[in-house]
Amino acid sequence: MLLHIVARGRIGRGPEAELVDRYAKRIAWPLKLTELPDQGGKLPPRDADGVTVALDERGEQLTSVELAKRLEKWRDAGRRECRFLLGAADGHEQGERASADLLLAFGRATWPHLLARAMLMEQLFRATSILANHPYHREG
Repeated sequence: MLLHIVARGRIGRGPEAELVDRYAKRIAWPLKLTELPDQGGKLPPRDADGVTVALDERGEQLTSVELAKRLEKWRDAGRRECRFLLGAADGHEQGERASADLLLAFGRATWPHLLARAMLMEQLFRATSILANHPYHREG
């Protein structure tokens, strides 16, 4: 299953970009990153067999294992793509939120979108590592 990150804003260079690159290189699943301008720009068309996850502070707070299980369920159901939407400073448009299969929160705090992108990449690496029985994730 393709993990497709669709992010508003350009990451440029800096510590957040380095983290994103570091985790992107470690994820064994197919991965694609699409950057859109902060305003405007169209979302790539949704794959008919795809799933959309929008990052939103009002969304569900999943543990890393729960996120891994969701990815596993979607993958095993034959979903070809899971795209993750990261909004700009003002979040997502109502239509994007309403059409998402899952609203996902990294806690109730609002995170800068560049940091949220790095956090998402780490969680995707962690989730795929859990599914591969890799020792990266250790339960407390």
